[in-house]
Amino acid sequence: MNKTIRDLVAKFGKLPTSIDQIADDADLYAAGLTSFASVQLMLGIEEAFDIEFPDNLLNRKSFASISAIAKTVDLIQDGRKVA
Repeated sequence: MNKTIRDLVAKFGKLPTSIDQIADDADLYAAGLTSFASVQLMLGIEEAFDIEFPDNLLNRKSFASISAIAKTVDLIQDGRKVA
């Protein structure tokens, strides 16, 4: 999953630094992720993983790092399995 997320961050994040130089737990906002880019990233993640972010997970914390995004996607996918 992390590779897919990294590819999506590289495509939609418009970061000034190569995604290969960013650790999974590095702050993406400190690396240059903007609010606009985070929305584009969210849409890319929704399409790639066939999920929809609920309102309560549409926050800066959910997109803070590669690891945070992976945990959020897992949470959404787990919730969908229960529903």
